[in-house]
Amino acid sequence: MARDFERESEFFEQVVHINRVTKVVKGGKNFSFSALVVIGDGNGRVGYGAGKAKEVPVAIRKGIEIAKRNMVQVPLKGTTIPHETLGEFGAGRVLLKPASEGTGVIAGGPVRAVVETAGIQDILTKSLGSTNPHNVVKATFAALLSLRSEADVMAMRGLSDRVVAAPAPKPAPPAPPAAAPVAPVAATPPVEAAPGA
Repeated sequence: MARDFERESEFFEQVVHINRVTKVVKGGKNFSFSALVVIGDGNGRVGYGAGKAKEVPVAIRKGIEIAKRNMVQVPLKGTTIPHETLGEFGAGRVLLKPASEGTGVIAGGPVRAVVETAGIQDILTKSLGSTNPHNVVKATFAALLSLRSEADVMAMRGLSDRVVAAPAPKPAPPAPPAAAPVAPVAATPPVEAAPGA
């Protein structure tokens, strides 16, 4: 399933991107790091966070804490998603499509980190816009949050109390009415021609 996860808690944790930030001040340069982290329980709950600190491990830890506070529940349909969706954030656009069982996760970089930590095992994805990891992750979350389960749609349409019944068998066509018996017709003797006619 997911790769290179640190399983220190009940969540899968994956670092998507680490950026070194340099701030020029009067006395020189101050270096710090920002870490973009995605966490999930592998069963539909997933979150992301960006932590900043002077050291990488502290930045990752802060990102994990922020992600835990921002977790969302994603509707799943078996090992994939219920329907196709397109998420947008800024210039980032991510297309998610359900896939048949056994397809695997067809995704790259930030999108793969999000869908794998969410527990999605079969999905087709395509990043259509910006390659900025922050925008791609946020666009992926926008796509996941736009998903609706079958039960939600039925409830929204007022169909939750209906049960889809099997179609009733078609009635057999009525039999044609029996024909009335026909009385046999007696054969008439041939008429002989009169002599001399």
